[in-house]
Amino acid sequence: MKADPAAQRLMLDIADIDSELLRIDHRRAMLPENAELAALGEQLQTQRDEAVRAQIAAEDLLRESRRLDNEITSMSLREQKDNQQLAAGNLPAKALSELEHEVAGLIRRRSMLEDEMLEVMEQQEAVSADEQRASAMTNHSERQIEDATARRDVALEKIAQDEAEAKAKRAALIANVDEALLAIYERQVSHGHVGAGLLRAGRCGACRMELDRGLIGRITATADDEVVRCDECGAILVRTHESGLSSK
Repeated sequence: MKADPAAQRLMLDIADIDSELLRIDHRRAMLPENAELAALGEQLQTQRDEAVRAQIAAEDLLRESRRLDNEITSMSLREQKDNQQLAAGNLPAKALSELEHEVAGLIRRRSMLEDEMLEVMEQQEAVSADEQRASAMTNHSERQIEDATARRDVALEKIAQDEAEAKAKRAALIANVDEALLAIYERQVSHGHVGAGLLRAGRCGACRMELDRGLIGRITATADDEVVRCDECGAILVRTHESGLSSK
């Protein structure tokens, strides 16, 4: 097909803009803040899991301490009642002896429970420290996420602005290009290839392949308004004074 040489040269500008749009997409996909947020999200989830485990452990210890406290209180009351009966001395000797044994047993059992209570209290202190540490770490991670999210949003806004500007420039250029020529370009791009490249020093600017002498000769003999394409990649080969072709 034929197309005005000036229109063909516009395809290079469009190709440059399309390359810029690809770079913009890459910037969007590879934002360092995205990787940072993913890592922080995993970190926060781990910290929240630790906080939940610490909370569950604290609740278990609280129930245990209440149970021990109730048992110690109950034994103290029984011990107090039995001691009152011993002090009154109104029971038979055998009953008094049995009551003395019971009081001694209550004292031993209460002492064991009090030791257990001390251990539980120590565990509660440790778990409380774990809860506070997990809470502090969680709060810190949440602040980090807020900061990274704000930085990501700023970066995305800049990327969106650059993309809009590039698309506006592309639309303005396309308005000056023949539809048939543009269709060739767009079909090439839709297949994942560069749509147009500058022919420079016998090399395709799209795929960087060096053209053979025979093809260079045929291109040299082709009219300036004839659209030529690279045999290797299919891109529109745009000829300018940089192409180094001998004059026809």
